[in-house]
Amino acid sequence: MDHRIYFDNNATTPMDPEVLEKMLPFFIEKPGNASSRSHAFGWEASAAVEEGVRHLADLFKVGEDEIVLTSGATESINLALKGLADTWKGIKNHIITCETEHSAVLDTCEALEKMGWRLTYLKVDQQGHIDLQELKDNIDEHTLCVAIMWANNETGLIHPVREIGNICKKHQVFFMCDATQAVGKITTHPQDLGIDLMAFSAHKFYGPKGMGGLYVRKSKPRVKIHALIHGGGHQDNRRSGTLNVPGIVGMGTAAELALRQMKTDEVRLRELRDHLENRLLMEVSETKVNGDREDRLPHVSNVVFKYVDGEQLMVKINSVVAVSSGSACTSANPDPSHVLLHMGLSELDAKASIRFSLGRFNTLEEVNKAVDMVVEKVAELRAESPLWQMFQAGVDLEI
Repeated sequence: MDHRIYFDNNATTPMDPEVLEKMLPFFIEKPGNASSRSHAFGWEASAAVEEGVRHLADLFKVGEDEIVLTSGATESINLALKGLADTWKGIKNHIITCETEHSAVLDTCEALEKMGWRLTYLKVDQQGHIDLQELKDNIDEHTLCVAIMWANNETGLIHPVREIGNICKKHQVFFMCDATQAVGKITTHPQDLGIDLMAFSAHKFYGPKGMGGLYVRKSKPRVKIHALIHGGGHQDNRRSGTLNVPGIVGMGTAAELALRQMKTDEVRLRELRDHLENRLLMEVSETKVNGDREDRLPHVSNVVFKYVDGEQLMVKINSVVAVSSGSACTSANPDPSHVLLHMGLSELDAKASIRFSLGRFNTLEEVNKAVDMVVEKVAELRAESPLWQMFQAGVDLEI
């Protein structure tokens, strides 16, 4: 991408060239519908879909029949929560989630709340962790499901998924996990951790946009969900519609690559991320990493540059360096990040925070170039900032 530097891989990742190469024939040369069973084109498409699903099953260590193919994580989350709620309507009426979930979970929960479901939103501490005792205390006989993400999209924090799964199993409630940011970055084996439903999206791990899936546990007791989309009875009546064959091929290839490269990527990206942070903290005063610096994804860094407007900083650098102030799904919202506010940051600090999310194709040279530019532009903005001048004069701006 010429001289530009892409550090917004949590929003979406560039497609791996190997993924594109595998997809291309299924647009023109192999155009079959995977449900057409009367000719070779359909058989070819069906075989390609089966192979794609097999790669996903290998990545997750689950059964191929436990994967429902969707348009992405948002649809998967809606299918999981609404499908589960519809199945248990009149029997259970309570769902537990967390204040720092992605809007796909929070907005779905809000929709269920309007339909009469009771919602509990767990608080987080300054690092973004939930209190497991608070989770236990809020489970009652009416609780159907706990919906907690695997890793936070803004800070990279990894929740204690195994412990949450054990709590859910002990209290016989379902565990729905949004693993969108974790899949392809760290090991994600839902069956080993007590996860009943797990949402994911291909474009977060170098696959195509508009393609995702939902793991639905089939081992006893089997998880049953009512479909949101009807018409044709595809995928065992769980999600109807003509299958996106090129997308499934691409997502399967991305899963195959993740299984092969994930450990290597993890080590290299952690080194790049740590180098970026160390330079920023050393070269820019009044700078801090938001969240837990240990229990987090290897490629994510959320940094507050105090007394700087984050939007202005992004404007200063965005012709060269692509970063974000939070979730891509709410980037048009001028309000500060709900995740950072719930972690106890002031509005001022939340608005001064930038998320750097590195990816498979980033280099050390790019990290150094980006840091050089950020250091320069922060200095420029602070030189023009009354807040910075007040801070330097000894005015307490935290009051």
